[in-house]
Amino acid sequence: MKKINSRENSENDSFKRDHILTKLDPSEIWDVIIIGGGATGLGTALDASSRGLKTLLLEQADFANGTSSRSTKLVHGGVRYLAQGNLGLVMDALKERGLLINNAPHLVKMLPFIIPSYKAWDKYYYGIGLKIYDWMAKNLRFQKTKFLNKEETLSHLPNIKTKNLNGGVLYYDGQFDDTRLAINLAQSAAEQGAHLLNYFEVTELCKDENKKITGVKAKDIESGNLHNFKSKVVINATGVFVDNILKLNDSSKIPLVKASQGIHLVLDKSFMKSDHALMIPSTSDGRVLFALPWHEHLLVGTTDTPVEQHLLEPSALDSEIDFILNNLEEYLTRKPSKKDILSVFAGLRPLVQPNKDKDKGTKEISRDHKLTVSRSNLITITGGKWTTYRKMAEDTVDFAIETGNLSKSPSKTDHLKIHGATEKVTGNHLDIYGSDANLIMKLAEEEPRLQEQLHPEFPILKAEVVWAAKNEMARTIEDFLARRTRLLFLNARAAIDAAEDTAKIMADVLGKDSNWQDLQIKKFIKMAQKYIPEPYNPVTRKSEEIESK
Repeated sequence: MKKINSRENSENDSFKRDHILTKLDPSEIWDVIIIGGGATGLGTALDASSRGLKTLLLEQADFANGTSSRSTKLVHGGVRYLAQGNLGLVMDALKERGLLINNAPHLVKMLPFIIPSYKAWDKYYYGIGLKIYDWMAKNLRFQKTKFLNKEETLSHLPNIKTKNLNGGVLYYDGQFDDTRLAINLAQSAAEQGAHLLNYFEVTELCKDENKKITGVKAKDIESGNLHNFKSKVVINATGVFVDNILKLNDSSKIPLVKASQGIHLVLDKSFMKSDHALMIPSTSDGRVLFALPWHEHLLVGTTDTPVEQHLLEPSALDSEIDFILNNLEEYLTRKPSKKDILSVFAGLRPLVQPNKDKDKGTKEISRDHKLTVSRSNLITITGGKWTTYRKMAEDTVDFAIETGNLSKSPSKTDHLKIHGATEKVTGNHLDIYGSDANLIMKLAEEEPRLQEQLHPEFPILKAEVVWAAKNEMARTIEDFLARRTRLLFLNARAAIDAAEDTAKIMADVLGKDSNWQDLQIKKFIKMAQKYIPEPYNPVTRKSEEIESK
């Protein structure tokens, strides 16, 4: 087998972990250190670096490992926030939706949604609200909301129940791939001069004699080496883990965030043969439920379950799975069951804790972002949602400039194209890489074995594994199978089957030995089995062979 040269086909070294480590100078004073590599942290790194600020971002796991990889994949104003009367949040989100589809057209697409109507006035009740939704988007509106009759509704959603159906409402919102956007944001920030490192855990906040923060101590998870970094400003952008960093700053700090778990199920697309999404406006607990076409599968979610533990890898509860299945079967002619679930994943929402009523249900807690600064000058940003990540980042950097007396410069991200941005659509699955797709195809052309599919049922090429390890800072097979591609989220069993080949290719690129491969495979299989709901958790013959080694 030809040895893969990790220096070939790379554009630059700005987003290569090993190279960045060699360039770190312990005496350097950063303008901004950002703790957390999710949507908010990455957006903040891009905003800060594009303003010319010396920026370092540290993420304890992989980029978008937590909440930011587990969203409903929507770029939207938030129809349910409109119903709650939160007009400010809706208008901000609709504006950001429009900016994002312009700045990352390879990842953000317009998606038609239909609300079926089974009661006499439902169509008009929801339709009028969505007409207001259109109006609020102003010149960034996609297309006009339309009222549909029964026949038109069934032509778009042929698999829904027909009894009492009187029509529906068609409206438009945005859809995206959350972790692909996260990786492209990281690459964009690196191109603007930021330094970003995954698998770097902040263990201590450093302070001067006046108890003001002067930097952080961090541990390289891969090597175990400890590093000291100096900074004028430190930003805590760790999502549901913000309280962990706040505790490092002040052990008596009252928790700022209340976590709520949301899960999603992935089914075969045959359950809803449509390129339109189904929006269920009112479930048994009053939430909105979506069933969306996504990567040739059907994505259904989400739930809202208060949780006490903040885990990097939360697990779906049986009650949550049943909730989604029970509500979905009220609309589909073919009822899905647990055995039909290809993958189930859970994520935690960082909802800002209300000051007065701490026992209030999480559905009522605002999704507005919140900025705070401690007496030691630790800046914390939390709350919000993917759609408004750019505005959250802009507000955070503005606040950091004021707090740290940094060089003033206006934000440039409202019209800054994200790495890979292109409107060219080929219909190939590589379109999600945008302008990088040609480079991946070049890799495959130079090494024919890389043209092979990683799994027979999915179009993912082995060349993509090489690309991710070289150019997208993928350090583990989970990084690739869960976040650089979405195989784990689409079909957990298929991801288990692909683990061995993924490990071999990544080991070749990263210079790892067979022990690393075996450890990676076993660790991934153990984790991936959580994505297959019990009691239907068969381990394939191939994974059994791997486990027995």
